Amino acid sequence: MPRNRAIILGVALLGLSVGAVFGQENPSLDTLRLGSRYLRWAPGQEGASPAAAGPSATAPAPIPIATPAPEARGISLPQWEVMAERCNPTLTQAAARVEAARAEGVQAGLYPNPRVGYLASEIGDEKQAGQQGAFVGQEIVTNGKLKLSRQVAEQAIVQAQWAWAVQRGRVINDVRRAFYEVLVAQRTVELTEQLLRVGREGVRAADALRNVKEASRFDGLQARIEADSAQITAEKARNRYAAAWRNLALLAGMPDVPPAPLLGELQDGLAQLSWEGELCRVLCESPTIAEARSGVARAEAALNHQNAERVPNVDVQLALQYDNATGDPIAGVQAGVPLPLFNRNQGNIRRAEAELAAARAEVRRVELELRQRLTAAFEQYQNARCQVEKYADQILPNAQTSLDLVAAGYRQGHFDYVTLLTAQRTFFQVNLAYIEAVRDLRTAAVAIEGNLLSDSLEQR
Repeated sequence: MPRNRAIILGVALLGLSVGAVFGQENPSLDTLRLGSRYLRWAPGQEGASPAAAGPSATAPAPIPIATPAPEARGISLPQWEVMAERCNPTLTQAAARVEAARAEGVQAGLYPNPRVGYLASEIGDEKQAGQQGAFVGQEIVTNGKLKLSRQVAEQAIVQAQWAWAVQRGRVINDVRRAFYEVLVAQRTVELTEQLLRVGREGVRAADALRNVKEASRFDGLQARIEADSAQITAEKARNRYAAAWRNLALLAGMPDVPPAPLLGELQDGLAQLSWEGELCRVLCESPTIAEARSGVARAEAALNHQNAERVPNVDVQLALQYDNATGDPIAGVQAGVPLPLFNRNQGNIRRAEAELAAARAEVRRVELELRQRLTAAFEQYQNARCQVEKYADQILPNAQTSLDLVAAGYRQGHFDYVTLLTAQRTFFQVNLAYIEAVRDLRTAAVAIEGNLLSDSLEQR
């Protein structure tokens, strides 16, 4: 068979394989265009920042996921977030701490209980029963201590509520990151499966060319190497998808949820972030700073309470007895107050002053930590954005053009089969690298827009 007919046969076989991969009615090598199918970076697209979590410990009702809409079967990111708010045990713990703080607030506002008892004196005097009776006593709290104690408890409640908001932010951010990790893994599996099918069809095409003496053994071996490498890549992608899904289910508090398709695109909602704007937003909206500032308010209230404790409480007692010797009733009143000669609550006051100083320093520490973490996250964001733009604007189009030129040259006999395989491999690798770059961009954006909160399952 002449060389041109053999080349045409090989191209036809390879074109059929590629067409089967992409579902084209008229398959050809020119249909290997993947970039626009998966992702497109839109620098001008604005995404809404997540709403600042308010100090509340009540999670909304879950959205059913068992029967999604017929036109869109799969689980969306908002559904995962709602499931996490309901099922993640760390949010249950944080809500329980809020309730514990509220209970302490109730206890702090209670007045001391009165005391009642039996009172007897002069028993046996002149062989009489003496004076028998009862007494009632009450500690009178002075200097507004109960009010100050309630103020300390109220600030503790606010701090616990902000701690819940911080933990909710950690959970939501972790779920979002895990969701996009699964989405990346899902897309990577699809792409590597396509690469694997193209590699296998390439082996068949190389064998067909070799059978007609138009390809060498080297070409066949090279095609098998490419196919085997693609199989390894596809297996790694499947393993990565399984691990990413397990991680997402664990963060949502539902480890037994079976894998299912996810609804969403990696590029949806990507915003163009600026350093000045995000720094200002994080310092103003971060619940971590709000929690630290509520700690200052609590420490100030505690110092006021300890200063008030320097004034002792008054203990009042009223007694009523019956004198068995004379038959007369006897009433008595007793009032006492500790003399603050040695204990003027000076130790507790100094401790409260030190705790207030530490709380004020904590606000500054949190601000510096957020700046430090934002610096690292913003560097990752800028690098990833630069990569994504470079891939979208130049690398992906160049890879597509290169593949088109090699495919056309192969048809005309200007390039050998190894060159064609190399161009295909480069094209797929570029698409995989593009997906990874978008993943890095999404991860950094989630961290920045989520006030740099993470690691929700760590013990605190």
